[in-house]
Amino acid sequence: MNKIVAVVGMCGSGKTVATELLENSGYQRIYFGEATMEVLKKRGIPRTPETEKQIREELRSSGDMGIYAKIYLPKIKELFKNGNIVIESLYSWSEYKLIKENFGDNFIVLSIVTNKNIRYNRLVKRPIRPFTLQQANERDVSEIENLDKGGPICIADYYITNNNSRHEFIKEVNKFIKSIE
Repeated sequence: MNKIVAVVGMCGSGKTVATELLENSGYQRIYFGEATMEVLKKRGIPRTPETEKQIREELRSSGDMGIYAKIYLPKIKELFKNGNIVIESLYSWSEYKLIKENFGDNFIVLSIVTNKNIRYNRLVKRPIRPFTLQQANERDVSEIENLDKGGPICIADYYITNNNSRHEFIKEVNKFIKSIE
């Protein structure tokens, strides 16, 4: 039976690397954040950490914390018929519950956990959309308080700690992929 793996974690934890490894293993990728990028593009707004935050919070401001999962649910159902899926940027408890209700035990959550100082150091140094230390902290607080991000991280089926080298992290993610095959 096909699987859906949602990769969750705080910003800078390594979610994108884990998602890419799953993609390279044949998983079809769905990036919930693409809905944010589409709104920015449609409105002609430049992509910055601030404008992304504004749109993420605006989309959820209706009180529908599961909006991203609702937007992508038809696509998830269609792709699921043809193979495994990896979801990047599932944030809220409501998104988690909607996917879990629709896919049950075929839905797996992988949480990437990284010490805050390591994540912040990565965010400052990353080549695409780098953050200042203050921006990294503000993003954490915003995602916890405004996006209900803690639930899926806490209830994950699997955890990988990413405090060491990229090589060690890749090894751990590949071990996880093999374990769910």
